[in-house]
Amino acid sequence: MSRVIATFLFTGYLKPASGTWGSLFALPLIWALHQLGGPLAIAIGAVVLFAAGLWATQQMTAELGIEDPSEIVIDEVVGQALAILPVSIGAMGVGVDVLKLWPGWVAGFLLFRLFDIWKPWLVGWADRRGDPLGVMLDDVIAGVFAGIGVLILAALSHLIILV
Repeated sequence: MSRVIATFLFTGYLKPASGTWGSLFALPLIWALHQLGGPLAIAIGAVVLFAAGLWATQQMTAELGIEDPSEIVIDEVVGQALAILPVSIGAMGVGVDVLKLWPGWVAGFLLFRLFDIWKPWLVGWADRRGDPLGVMLDDVIAGVFAGIGVLILAALSHLIILV
């Protein structure tokens, strides 16, 4: 079970760029959570996936003897959910279908991948922990940074429209 969770239903075995595949396959889950209960469902889902992912990562890293195996992508799923959360909040706030805010989905995906790969500041700090919590935490922080980026880009796009 830990391998199924850690690899997000085995999508972590897709190559190349397993983290990108994990992020991409997270999007339908995030959409489904939004449909089920909006931003609250995405937030609760992220917390549950973080807890399950931490357990699964602890199991899998101990089993493989590798600090951060590339096939573990549940951390990307959690981070991607946090990156898209502002889009869900915005859609609910204005009462539109969340897919109508597709530029936010694209921005959230791209910004999350950027921060996850680049690992600036706190993302890199968490990644350097070298333990299962660090595996999960670097993507949580990257997701928060990406979510902030989504908010900034949305604000800028609304300012441009108003001008």
